[in-house]
Amino acid sequence: MSNAALAVEQNAVLEIHPVAGRIGAEIRGVKLSADLDAATVEAIQQALVQYKVIFFRDQTHLDDQGQEAFAKLLGDPVAHPTVPVRDGTAYVLELDGAQGHRASSWHTDVTFVDAYPKASILRSVVAAKAGGDTVWANTATAYDDLPAELRELADKLWAVHSNEYDYAGVRPNADPARLEEYRKVFASTVYETEHPVVRVHPVSGERTLLLGHFVKRLKGFSQGDSAQLFNVLQSHVIRLENTVRWRWREGDVAIWDNRATQHYAVDDYGTQDRVVRRVTLAGDVPVGVDGQRSRTVRKG
Repeated sequence: MSNAALAVEQNAVLEIHPVAGRIGAEIRGVKLSADLDAATVEAIQQALVQYKVIFFRDQTHLDDQGQEAFAKLLGDPVAHPTVPVRDGTAYVLELDGAQGHRASSWHTDVTFVDAYPKASILRSVVAAKAGGDTVWANTATAYDDLPAELRELADKLWAVHSNEYDYAGVRPNADPARLEEYRKVFASTVYETEHPVVRVHPVSGERTLLLGHFVKRLKGFSQGDSAQLFNVLQSHVIRLENTVRWRWREGDVAIWDNRATQHYAVDDYGTQDRVVRRVTLAGDVPVGVDGQRSRTVRKG
Protein backbone atom coordinates (compact mmCIF):
# COMPACT_ATOMS: atom_id res chain seq x y z
CA MET A 1 0.00 0.00 0.00
CA SER A 2 1.36 3.46 -0.89
CA ASN A 3 1.93 6.08 1.80
CA ALA A 4 -0.91 8.17 0.37
CA ALA A 5 -3.32 5.24 0.42
CA LEU A 6 -2.20 4.34 3.93
CA ALA A 7 -2.81 7.89 5.14
CA VAL A 8 -6.31 7.88 3.64
CA GLU A 9 -7.11 4.55 5.32
CA GLN A 10 -5.76 5.69 8.71
CA ASN A 11 -7.51 9.04 8.60
CA ALA A 12 -10.83 7.31 7.97
CA VAL A 13 -10.45 5.74 11.42
CA LEU A 14 -8.06 8.00 13.37
CA GLU A 15 -7.59 11.75 13.76
CA ILE A 16 -3.81 11.99 13.21
CA HIS A 17 -1.80 15.18 13.73
CA PRO A 18 1.94 14.95 12.92
CA VAL A 19 4.06 16.60 15.62
CA ALA A 20 7.43 16.91 13.84
CA GLY A 21 8.53 16.63 10.25
CA ARG A 22 10.20 13.22 10.39
CA ILE A 23 8.80 11.47 13.44
CA GLY A 24 5.86 11.59 15.81
CA ALA A 25 2.10 12.10 15.60
CA GLU A 26 -0.63 12.87 18.10
CA ILE A 27 -3.80 10.80 17.78
CA ARG A 28 -6.93 12.50 19.05
CA GLY A 29 -10.41 11.28 19.86
CA VAL A 30 -9.41 7.78 21.01
CA LYS A 31 -9.98 6.44 24.52
CA LEU A 32 -7.42 3.69 25.02
CA SER A 33 -8.81 0.49 26.50
CA ALA A 34 -9.13 -3.24 25.89
CA ASP A 35 -12.49 -2.54 24.22
CA LEU A 36 -11.17 -0.83 21.08
CA ASP A 37 -12.54 -2.28 17.87
CA ALA A 38 -10.31 -4.18 15.44
CA ALA A 39 -10.25 -1.41 12.83
CA THR A 40 -9.00 1.15 15.36
CA VAL A 41 -6.34 -1.23 16.68
CA GLU A 42 -5.10 -1.94 13.15
CA ALA A 43 -5.00 1.78 12.33
CA ILE A 44 -2.97 2.41 15.51
CA GLN A 45 -0.54 -0.35 14.50
CA GLN A 46 -0.12 1.20 11.04
CA ALA A 47 0.35 4.69 12.49
CA LEU A 48 2.99 3.35 14.86
CA VAL A 49 5.06 1.93 12.00
CA GLN A 50 4.63 5.06 9.89
CA TYR A 51 5.23 7.76 12.54
CA LYS A 52 7.52 5.72 14.86
CA VAL A 53 6.06 7.29 18.03
CA ILE A 54 2.41 8.19 18.62
CA PHE A 55 0.91 10.23 21.46
CA PHE A 56 -2.49 10.19 23.17
CA ARG A 57 -3.50 12.98 25.53
CA ASP A 58 -5.94 12.77 28.46
CA GLN A 59 -5.94 9.01 29.10
CA THR A 60 -6.41 9.59 32.83
CA HIS A 61 -8.95 6.75 33.01
CA LEU A 62 -6.16 4.19 32.57
CA ASP A 63 -4.75 2.41 35.59
CA ASP A 64 -2.05 -0.28 35.63
CA GLN A 65 -4.48 -3.07 34.76
CA GLY A 66 -6.07 -1.01 32.00
CA GLN A 67 -2.66 -0.24 30.53
CA GLU A 68 -1.77 -3.95 30.53
CA ALA A 69 -5.11 -4.91 28.99
CA PHE A 70 -4.78 -2.32 26.22
CA ALA A 71 -1.21 -3.43 25.54
CA LYS A 72 -2.44 -6.96 24.79
CA LEU A 73 -4.34 -5.59 21.78
CA LEU A 74 -1.05 -4.50 20.21
CA GLY A 75 1.09 -7.56 21.01
CA ASP A 76 2.32 -9.82 23.77
CA PRO A 77 3.45 -7.90 26.88
CA VAL A 78 6.76 -8.96 28.43
CA ALA A 79 8.35 -8.10 31.75
CA HIS A 80 11.79 -6.53 31.96
CA PRO A 81 14.45 -9.27 32.06
CA THR A 82 16.12 -7.98 35.25
CA VAL A 83 14.12 -5.17 36.90
CA PRO A 84 11.11 -6.24 39.02
CA VAL A 85 7.66 -5.17 37.88
CA ARG A 86 5.35 -3.02 39.96
CA ASP A 87 3.50 -4.86 42.76
CA GLY A 88 0.13 -6.20 41.66
CA THR A 89 1.03 -6.20 37.97
CA ALA A 90 2.45 -8.71 35.54
CA TYR A 91 4.29 -6.34 33.22
CA VAL A 92 4.29 -2.72 34.47
CA LEU A 93 7.70 -1.15 35.09
CA GLU A 94 7.57 2.05 37.15
CA LEU A 95 10.15 4.77 36.53
CA ASP A 96 10.15 7.25 39.40
CA GLY A 97 12.51 10.21 39.11
CA ALA A 98 12.68 10.56 42.89
CA GLN A 99 14.13 7.03 43.05
CA GLY A 100 16.81 7.87 40.50
CA HIS A 101 15.03 6.28 37.54
CA ARG A 102 16.11 8.90 35.00
CA ALA A 103 16.91 7.51 31.54
CA SER A 104 18.88 10.56 30.44
CA SER A 105 20.90 8.83 27.75
CA TRP A 106 20.03 7.89 24.17
CA HIS A 107 18.92 4.27 23.95
CA THR A 108 16.60 1.70 22.44
CA ASP A 109 14.89 -0.38 25.13
CA VAL A 110 16.50 -3.67 26.24
CA THR A 111 18.78 -4.21 23.22
CA PHE A 112 21.09 -6.30 25.40
CA VAL A 113 18.83 -9.32 24.61
CA ASP A 114 18.31 -10.78 21.16
CA ALA A 115 14.52 -10.46 20.68
CA TYR A 116 14.24 -7.05 22.35
CA PRO A 117 10.79 -5.39 22.57
CA LYS A 118 9.04 -4.33 19.38
CA ALA A 119 7.26 -1.47 21.14
CA SER A 120 6.89 0.31 24.47
CA ILE A 121 3.75 1.89 25.93
CA LEU A 122 4.53 4.65 28.44
CA ARG A 123 1.89 6.32 30.65
CA SER A 124 2.45 9.52 32.60
CA VAL A 125 1.25 9.16 36.21
CA VAL A 126 2.87 12.28 37.67
CA ALA A 127 4.21 14.95 35.30
CA ALA A 128 6.74 17.60 36.28
CA LYS A 129 5.39 21.15 36.19
CA ALA A 130 8.36 22.17 34.05
CA GLY A 131 10.88 19.95 32.33
CA GLY A 132 10.93 16.17 32.22
CA ASP A 133 10.24 15.97 28.48
CA THR A 134 11.13 12.89 26.42
CA VAL A 135 12.77 13.05 23.00
CA TRP A 136 12.62 10.35 20.33
CA ALA A 137 14.82 9.91 17.25
CA ASN A 138 14.00 8.18 13.97
CA THR A 139 16.65 5.54 13.25
CA ALA A 140 15.28 4.85 9.75
CA THR A 141 15.71 8.38 8.42
CA ALA A 142 19.06 8.49 10.23
CA TYR A 143 20.20 5.54 8.11
CA ASP A 144 18.78 7.09 4.94
CA ASP A 145 20.74 10.29 5.60
CA LEU A 146 24.10 8.55 5.84
CA PRO A 147 26.50 9.18 2.94
CA ALA A 148 26.48 6.20 0.58
CA GLU A 149 29.97 5.07 1.62
CA LEU A 150 29.04 5.18 5.33
CA ARG A 151 25.80 3.26 4.66
CA GLU A 152 27.81 0.54 2.93
CA LEU A 153 30.12 0.29 5.94
CA ALA A 154 27.24 0.32 8.44
CA ASP A 155 25.51 -2.51 6.56
CA LYS A 156 28.47 -4.77 7.40
CA LEU A 157 28.97 -3.80 11.05
CA TRP A 158 27.96 -5.75 14.14
CA ALA A 159 27.89 -4.45 17.69
CA VAL A 160 27.95 -6.08 21.12
CA HIS A 161 25.18 -4.76 23.38
CA SER A 162 25.22 -5.31 27.15
CA ASN A 163 23.34 -4.21 30.26
CA GLU A 164 26.68 -3.97 32.07
CA TYR A 165 27.70 -0.44 31.15
CA ASP A 166 29.11 2.73 32.71
CA TYR A 167 26.24 4.02 34.84
CA ALA A 168 28.37 6.77 36.39
CA GLY A 169 29.39 7.94 32.92
CA VAL A 170 25.75 8.20 31.89
CA ARG A 171 24.73 10.05 35.08
CA PRO A 172 27.89 11.64 36.56
CA ASN A 173 26.00 13.77 39.11
CA ALA A 174 23.85 10.99 40.56
CA ASP A 175 24.31 9.66 44.07
CA PRO A 176 27.01 6.94 43.86
CA ALA A 177 25.28 4.67 46.41
CA ARG A 178 21.98 4.85 44.54
CA LEU A 179 23.77 4.22 41.22
CA GLU A 180 25.44 1.13 42.64
CA GLU A 181 22.14 -0.15 44.02
CA TYR A 182 20.49 0.35 40.62
CA ARG A 183 23.40 -1.30 38.83
CA LYS A 184 23.13 -4.40 41.03
CA VAL A 185 19.47 -4.82 40.09
CA PHE A 186 19.74 -3.86 36.43
CA ALA A 187 22.79 -6.09 35.86
CA SER A 188 21.78 -8.87 38.26
CA THR A 189 21.96 -11.08 35.18
CA VAL A 190 24.52 -9.83 32.66
CA TYR A 191 23.62 -10.14 29.00
CA GLU A 192 25.76 -9.64 25.93
CA THR A 193 24.14 -9.82 22.52
CA GLU A 194 25.55 -9.31 19.05
CA HIS A 195 23.28 -7.25 16.79
CA PRO A 196 23.73 -5.98 13.24
CA VAL A 197 24.24 -2.22 13.29
CA VAL A 198 21.67 -2.07 10.50
CA ARG A 199 18.51 -4.14 10.99
CA VAL A 200 15.73 -4.64 8.48
CA HIS A 201 12.35 -3.66 9.93
CA PRO A 202 10.08 -6.73 9.85
CA VAL A 203 6.97 -4.76 8.84
CA SER A 204 8.07 -1.75 6.76
CA GLY A 205 11.25 -3.25 5.30
CA GLU A 206 13.11 -0.05 6.22
CA ARG A 207 16.73 -0.23 7.25
CA THR A 208 17.29 1.21 10.73
CA LEU A 209 20.40 1.95 12.80
CA LEU A 210 20.55 -0.25 15.90
CA LEU A 211 22.79 1.63 18.34
CA GLY A 212 22.23 3.49 21.66
CA HIS A 213 23.93 3.36 25.04
CA PHE A 214 23.81 -0.42 25.46
CA VAL A 215 26.46 -0.76 22.73
CA LYS A 216 29.66 -1.97 24.38
CA ARG A 217 31.84 -2.15 21.27
CA LEU A 218 31.78 -2.72 17.53
CA LYS A 219 33.03 -6.16 16.55
CA GLY A 220 36.42 -6.29 14.87
CA PHE A 221 37.58 -2.84 16.02
CA SER A 222 39.81 -1.64 18.82
CA GLN A 223 38.07 0.10 21.72
CA GLY A 224 39.24 3.51 20.47
CA ASP A 225 38.22 2.98 16.85
CA SER A 226 34.96 1.40 17.98
CA ALA A 227 34.08 4.43 20.11
CA GLN A 228 34.85 6.90 17.34
CA LEU A 229 32.91 4.98 14.70
CA PHE A 230 29.98 4.55 17.10
CA ASN A 231 29.94 8.31 17.72
CA VAL A 232 29.92 9.07 13.99
CA LEU A 233 26.89 6.83 13.39
CA GLN A 234 25.10 7.79 16.62
CA SER A 235 25.46 11.49 15.78
CA HIS A 236 23.32 10.93 12.68
CA VAL A 237 20.57 9.35 14.79
CA ILE A 238 20.24 12.22 17.26
CA ARG A 239 20.41 15.21 14.89
CA LEU A 240 17.67 17.64 15.93
CA GLU A 241 16.05 17.40 12.49
CA ASN A 242 15.56 13.71 13.17
CA THR A 243 13.78 14.06 16.52
CA VAL A 244 10.49 14.89 18.22
CA ARG A 245 10.13 16.24 21.77
CA TRP A 246 7.06 15.64 23.94
CA ARG A 247 5.92 17.85 26.85
CA TRP A 248 4.19 15.46 29.24
CA ARG A 249 0.87 16.02 30.98
CA GLU A 250 -0.60 13.62 33.50
CA GLY A 251 -2.56 10.94 31.66
CA ASP A 252 -0.55 11.15 28.43
CA VAL A 253 0.38 7.88 26.73
CA ALA A 254 3.24 7.50 24.26
CA ILE A 255 3.75 4.38 22.17
CA TRP A 256 6.95 3.97 20.18
CA ASP A 257 8.26 1.49 17.65
CA ASN A 258 11.32 0.25 19.52
CA ARG A 259 12.66 -1.28 16.29
CA ALA A 260 13.02 2.12 14.62
CA THR A 261 13.69 4.67 17.37
CA GLN A 262 15.93 5.77 20.19
CA HIS A 263 14.73 7.95 23.06
CA TYR A 264 16.08 10.18 25.83
CA ALA A 265 14.34 11.34 29.01
CA VAL A 266 15.52 14.89 29.68
CA ASP A 267 16.77 15.16 33.28
CA ASP A 268 16.08 18.86 33.85
CA TYR A 269 13.28 18.76 36.42
CA GLY A 270 15.38 18.76 39.61
CA THR A 271 13.46 17.66 42.70
CA GLN A 272 10.02 17.78 41.07
CA ASP A 273 8.04 14.55 41.05
CA ARG A 274 7.91 12.63 37.78
CA VAL A 275 6.50 9.11 37.53
CA VAL A 276 5.83 7.11 34.37
CA ARG A 277 4.85 3.46 33.94
CA ARG A 278 5.86 1.31 30.99
CA VAL A 279 4.66 -1.89 29.38
CA THR A 280 6.77 -3.44 26.62
CA LEU A 281 5.68 -5.81 23.87
CA ALA A 282 7.61 -8.89 22.76
CA GLY A 283 9.76 -8.41 19.68
CA ASP A 284 11.46 -10.60 17.12
CA VAL A 285 15.16 -11.34 16.65
CA PRO A 286 16.65 -8.65 14.35
CA VAL A 287 17.82 -9.57 10.87
CA GLY A 288 20.70 -7.74 9.23
CA VAL A 289 21.08 -6.70 5.61
CA ASP A 290 22.85 -9.99 4.85
CA GLY A 291 20.08 -12.07 6.44
CA GLN A 292 22.03 -12.98 9.59
CA ARG A 293 20.15 -12.86 12.88
CA SER A 294 21.19 -11.38 16.22
CA ARG A 295 22.54 -13.77 18.82
CA THR A 296 22.97 -13.69 22.60
CA VAL A 297 26.52 -14.68 23.50
CA ARG A 298 26.39 -14.27 27.29
CA LYS A 299 23.72 -14.63 29.94
CA GLY A 300 24.64 -15.00 33.57
